[in-house]
Amino acid sequence: MQLSYSMREQFARYHARTQRWAVLVCHRRSGKTTATVNDLILKACRPGRPDARYAFIAPYFSQAKDIAWGFVKKYSEPLWSGEPNETELRVDFINGARIRLYGADNPDRLRGLGFDGVVCDEFADWRSGVWDEVVRPTLLDRQGFATFIGTPKGKNEFYETYQRAKEDDRWFRMLLKGSDSNLIPLEEMEHLKATMDSDAYNQEIECSFEASLKGSYYSEEMERGYREGRIGRVPVERTSKVHTAWDLGYSDSTAIWFIQAIGKERRLVDYYEASGVGFDHYAKVLNEKGYVYGDHYFPFDVQAKMLGMDQDRITTLKRLGIEVSVVPQGNIQDGINAVRSLLGAAWIDEARCEKGIECLKAYRKTWDDRKKVWADKPLHDWASHGADALRTFATGFINKHNIEPNYNRNYRPSPLGWQGA
Repeated sequence: MQLSYSMREQFARYHARTQRWAVLVCHRRSGKTTATVNDLILKACRPGRPDARYAFIAPYFSQAKDIAWGFVKKYSEPLWSGEPNETELRVDFINGARIRLYGADNPDRLRGLGFDGVVCDEFADWRSGVWDEVVRPTLLDRQGFATFIGTPKGKNEFYETYQRAKEDDRWFRMLLKGSDSNLIPLEEMEHLKATMDSDAYNQEIECSFEASLKGSYYSEEMERGYREGRIGRVPVERTSKVHTAWDLGYSDSTAIWFIQAIGKERRLVDYYEASGVGFDHYAKVLNEKGYVYGDHYFPFDVQAKMLGMDQDRITTLKRLGIEVSVVPQGNIQDGINAVRSLLGAAWIDEARCEKGIECLKAYRKTWDDRKKVWADKPLHDWASHGADALRTFATGFINKHNIEPNYNRNYRPSPLGWQGA
């Protein structure tokens, strides 16, 4: 039986891989979706398991339909046992195998399923925790494989996955830049470079994880922090109190910043993030760090009661030794401006706050595709947790101490700061 897929030589190594895990960092229009869809089809053709199940999972179900459904139908048609299911985005093969499309935006739809292989598309846009808590368990009993594909969008879980693959022989990895792939004509490459924003070009075409994200709220403040040497090694002053600021996650991550306020100086000395655990876990983390704590700033929704809990959250936290300072709900843009003011003069420990720094760099506006403009509201993704936690601190600290916010983005702090003490 002849399939219509004509493999690009750039993906030959991928199709011939022997590793269970794979990560493909590829430039736009490289053909990564076509290659990974056909990899699922080729795997589904193999004899052996009559009920083989494969999944292509995009960040959103609608995105899976728009991007991959046409390819699945086109290339698998000779193998159909019947017409594709357009509602479920499912194709059943004559040998009993099945390929189905899903969205990571509805993880409950994936719970309890089992797969022989999955493709995790645009993994940089997935909600934190969906892979570890939902998709990874679907591969256990069948010992299924997984391929992660996408284009960089900062140093998020996709970046961490690629870095892990570089250190582990059990992973297949591929980095396909536009300048190396020979898939984009030279004339077109030159035109793209001349007309695209440099950060966008480096990210989308050259697969740079270092490029600033378009629409980022804090890119200017973070870049200044690096230029002025305020992001690097920052000591914890053991005689000064450490304040914490929280963003509470329920189906996703909880984030905590650890901050010292010494005179007019703000030091972001530590950061922690986790998901799927209770308040007792975070209380243990705070105790193990051994800091002398000041205020613990929580967003207003800490006051809400959760179903199934014998006592409210504030009571639970107090029992664990965490006295809650509730930050009232305020205007989001005012909070973002407060964070800009804070970051314009803050010192940030680059090692202990690594994940938090990446959150701040990647926190960005929502793109309105209909109007082709950046909407004046934040995009809720993996970066939101760390950014929202710092907004909780900036707003709460200003309110508690009656500080006049300084939203002047041209403000320059003392060049020595703590180093001049």
